[in-house]
Amino acid sequence: MLKLDLKQGKDIYLIGLTGNIACGKSAVLKMLAEQGAAVIDADSAIHRIMQPSGSAYAPIIAHFGETILAENHSDPRPIDRHKLGAIVFPNPDELKALEAISHPLVRVEILRQIAEADRPIVVLDAIKLIENGLADASDSVWVVTCPPKVQLERLTKRNNFSEEEALTRIKAQPAQAEKVARADVVIDNGGSLTETEAQVAAAWERISSKNSGVRIKE
Repeated sequence: MLKLDLKQGKDIYLIGLTGNIACGKSAVLKMLAEQGAAVIDADSAIHRIMQPSGSAYAPIIAHFGETILAENHSDPRPIDRHKLGAIVFPNPDELKALEAISHPLVRVEILRQIAEADRPIVVLDAIKLIENGLADASDSVWVVTCPPKVQLERLTKRNNFSEEEALTRIKAQPAQAEKVARADVVIDNGGSLTETEAQVAAAWERISSKNSGVRIKE
């Protein structure tokens, strides 16, 4: 398989950021943005392409049917991600079908954002970074982890899921250890935000000191 060229010839340092659901990737992404990186959130890109005006809207409805649409009177009705999740997370085949539709379209959006990035260090946050080959196209792979108990507590509280719903989504993903095995940097987000910030700042300084033009946050 050919290695993806996400940088498209740009002279940038690309950090691939990943981690399982509710481990805190978004918090770490925000910290890296505060340090001076250009950040790209693949999940936000998925949200955009699933909107009624997005490129994935029609193909997803064609596969899953109109039962996944929100119960409101807008026209066209948006996709209800909770309904869609209830279909795909317990069913690996349906999850693969959704990914087959969405991932190539998300990649187009990622490439566009990388091309427009105006910082020497770019962070790509993608939960499927490793599985989709995006890690191989990154200069450094960062993995955010937390203890399973903390992960479960965060997911039930954040998404108002039952414990069963949360466990279904957690079990639909590869084990955290599989991601850690590919990591150049591991951020343990099981403690306080202050502890996480210290880890991010230390790793950022190591990388940015080797890449000219980056200003270290004072």
